[in-house]
Amino acid sequence: MLTYLSIIAAAIAVRQVDRWWFSPRRGKAPVTTRRDLVALQRARANDITPVLLMVGHWAEIGGWWAVAAHGGPVGWTVSALAVAVKFRHLQEVSHFAVHGVLTRSPRLGTVLAEALVHVPMGLVPVPVRRERHVRQHHPNATVAGVDPNLADLEQAGLVPGVGTWRFARGIVFPLTPAGLADTCRSLAANLAPSASWWRLPAFGTAATAAFLVGGWPAVLFAFTLPRLLIYPQLAWMSLIVEHRWFDAEPVSGSPAAVEAARCLRLYPQSAALALLARGTWLPYGDLFHYAHSAHPAVRWNYLPALERIIGMPHYTPSGLLAGSFAVVGHHRRALCQLVSDVPSPARSAPAAL
Repeated sequence: MLTYLSIIAAAIAVRQVDRWWFSPRRGKAPVTTRRDLVALQRARANDITPVLLMVGHWAEIGGWWAVAAHGGPVGWTVSALAVAVKFRHLQEVSHFAVHGVLTRSPRLGTVLAEALVHVPMGLVPVPVRRERHVRQHHPNATVAGVDPNLADLEQAGLVPGVGTWRFARGIVFPLTPAGLADTCRSLAANLAPSASWWRLPAFGTAATAAFLVGGWPAVLFAFTLPRLLIYPQLAWMSLIVEHRWFDAEPVSGSPAAVEAARCLRLYPQSAALALLARGTWLPYGDLFHYAHSAHPAVRWNYLPALERIIGMPHYTPSGLLAGSFAVVGHHRRALCQLVSDVPSPARSAPAAL
């Protein structure tokens, strides 16, 4: 077991090369404006450290596959959670490839995202994600009938007038039978021969690698279970805390002003919870969604510094589930308010006799 944990530790160390290279704290030049951040990002853009980052993630996943094979029930549980977190990390790394800022060459970023994230995880092709996320979501976040992310929430039952039970079910939608069925349908569509004939065999290669490293425990507990249930729920939680989905303030002005009215920033006063979120379900800048939404071309390494420059959005909840100002309760109240704001139809006048 020590050997497998050593592999995991080595993989984590390999990933730190990219973190170190892009760190805004490395170097003597002061970084105090957005222009400084963008200039630093451009100066350090390269095509080598992102490859090490991706390889490090998959090497760590391989280590967890081995843990699943030899760790018994405890190993199955830990590896299932760890691989689900790794899938979230890979999803977010590829998100910055979609925006063209993962590598110096946007084409290489697309290739890395496709080959090392979208295909082995059974996600949509990168161009499809770019169209949906960059062109449809970013300029239209929280706009009903236009934003595809808001449509996903509505499809899960998070709509005005939703009852308490259905609302709770919508918060954990990927874990419900309907959510699992939706995940399986999406996976089947993404891997269908009509999309690209090679996507299904390539996806099978990832499952085969899991089997070769860790046998059936790795395939079941450290690949299938994370991909179908745990990772989708982590990604869903991330979606829920991106925006004030149901009560965004329609304002105009600079990108920072627009996004400040429709984004939120979780855990602004809890360094411990923020660190936990950044290491698990809100990785690679996902915690700083306001800063990202205001300036999508900034790499995750510089989003904390960018947030210090542009400030916080209007809504800064201290929790996800617990507390009077938690995100889930806020969304619930917003949906109830939408119902109460709808005027009742006027009573028709009695017919003249």
